[in-house]
Amino acid sequence: VQLVESGGGLVQVGGSLRLSCTAPGFTFRNDHVGWFRQAPGTERQAISCLTGPDQSTYYTDSAAGRVSISLNYAKDTVYLKLNNVKPEDAGIYYCAMYTGDSRGCFGAGWRSPTAYVAAWGQGTQVTVVS
Repeated sequence: VQLVESGGGLVQVGGSLRLSCTAPGFTFRNDHVGWFRQAPGTERQAISCLTGPDQSTYYTDSAAGRVSISLNYAKDTVYLKLNNVKPEDAGIYYCAMYTGDSRGCFGAGWRSPTAYVAAWGQGTQVTVVS
């Protein structure tokens, strides 16, 4: 599966930005999709996870309240909306799909960038300006 992120760019502190994740020729309806952020010099950190079949959503503590993940079935696109953006939101954002033998969003492993991710996109850069 090839994942493609888009929607990154410059965003002001306090502003909002919506990122998109698609997989040409593939549907997310039956899979779990996660979003991660990687700041320079740091490991990829989990932000959120969504289950395709019923659109259950999961967030890390740092993301809860400012971030929302959603799936548009018609467009087969997973979105990550960043609200009230802060300087620490800057980085490269990646969407990810999980291996078939993992529990996806249902297990704590969805937060790990190395445990159960089966596919990554190329990432989209978010730059926060004041």
